[in-house]
Formats: sequence, structure tokens, C-alpha cells
Amino acid sequence: MKLLRTIALDPSDTFVFDPAAEPGEWAVPGTFRFWSDDPTTLHGKARSAFRSGFLGLQSWGWSTLVQIVDVNDGDRDTVVDLLARRLIERLGAPDLAAARRAAEEEVGFAESLCNDQAGILIAVHRTVENGEIRETFRTLRSRCGSQPHRAFSFLEVDDAEPSADEIDLAGISVEREHE
Repeated sequence: MKLLRTIALDPSDTFVFDPAAEPGEWAVPGTFRFWSDDPTTLHGKARSAFRSGFLGLQSWGWSTLVQIVDVNDGDRDTVVDLLARRLIERLGAPDLAAARRAAEEEVGFAESLCNDQAGILIAVHRTVENGEIRETFRTLRSRCGSQPHRAFSFLEVDDAEPSADEIDLAGISVEREHE
């Protein structure tokens, strides 16, 4: 069984999100945090959280990356219980039974993202298309093997659809060389 934990390769999340999750927190995608918002009106750090944040359950903060980790049944139960309590405390879930059902669903979705081996990193990109939130998840593998992770030592390994607001830095560099 596998779940997600937040990871910080550098301090950038502390500048991007308010609040930023602490490294090592249990995490879920957390898209439910935006259900009552109009994502097209979000600005600044709230927009960053919408576009690329995973929800850390202890701090209720955001992380750009999460790492797949091996867990046991007790860990999974801990994550479900923690999220259920947060849904009551932070979002006003009507009772523990309803909160647990929602938490089970969200943790189940997080589990479905963990099809790779432990240690693989995952990033999310959210957009709004035709009034609906669309999520794209990318897996990242270390180019360094088991050495400590640095921000630029990862290689994207899946073929996610490019986003209209992504910038091709390598292409820009090549274009400028030819000018």
C-alpha cells in the first residue's frame, strides 16, 4: 500500500504558498478546497495553490511536490482520521461519519496516484475548462539515483498534455541563439 507525503527540494514553496506545507506531511490532492471558489478569480498565492498545490494534512498548507511512500493499514487509517478531523475543524463537515466518508474518498484518490514505486515524486497542474476543474498529474524520477534530491535533478517521465500557460525555456533559448 502507498500514499503521499509532502517533500521540499528547496524553500520555494514558502514563497509560493500561504501557508506552505512542512516537508514530510501526509498529503492528498486537496482540490476540494476550491469547490466553493471561482478559480478564475483567484490571485497570488491562492491561485498558485489552485494551479499546483497538494494539500498537507497536518498544516493545511500546500506543497508543489509529493513523494510516494510505502505505508501499512495503520498509516492509512491515521491519514483518513486526520483528514476527517480537518474536514470538521476547517470546513465544517456536519459530523464524523460524513467527514470520514469524504476522507476515505480523497485518500482513495491519493492512493490511485501511487502506481509507481516508493520515492517517485508527483506534481499536479490544475486548470479550468468549460467551468470544470481539470487535473493533470506528472511523475518525476531522480536523475541522481539514491543521492540527495536537488530541485533540478529530476526528469519528467510521463507525457502530460502541455498547458497553454507553460513556457518552453529551452525553445526560447534556442530561438534567441538564432536571432
